Amino acid sequence: MKRAAAVALAACALAGCGYHVGGRADLLPSTLRTIAVPAFGNASPRYRLTSQLPAAIVREFLTRTRYRVVPDPNEADAVLYGTVTNYFSFPSLSDQRTGRASGVQVHVFLDVKLVERATGKLLWERQNYEFRGRYEIAVDQAQYFDESGTALERLSREVARQVVSSILEAF
Repeated sequence: MKRAAAVALAACALAGCGYHVGGRADLLPSTLRTIAVPAFGNASPRYRLTSQLPAAIVREFLTRTRYRVVPDPNEADAVLYGTVTNYFSFPSLSDQRTGRASGVQVHVFLDVKLVERATGKLLWERQNYEFRGRYEIAVDQAQYFDESGTALERLSREVARQVVSSILEAF
């Protein structure tokens, strides 16, 4: 009796505790092989994000996962739909001498969902997903360079990392 209990205890101990290394899980159905990421919808005043975000998400899927990304949603096992629901930018720092803004804070809000195409089953969804970024503005007009485009590219890469991680870990 003691021997059977010891064997059972050892088997439980060797089975593991259920933890996994962050970023290594893949909790999507094993039947998924292809994902499509069409252009995002836009309900914000910032038009460029609707193409930057899907492109960054596609790159993230290709570099971090086993999934093949296809351009046509009708040929995919799952489709990632997204909408930029809002975009805010406002001065966060100002130059003491001139009173002009020297830093800008950006907030982007998304609705994103992954749907299994054949069944219509919702695999993952996040509504009102908020992302923030900052960029600096040159105070001297002679040195001014619009950093907003570069800042949105950085923000798009961060959004892609977060979205793909959240999908893979069903978080």
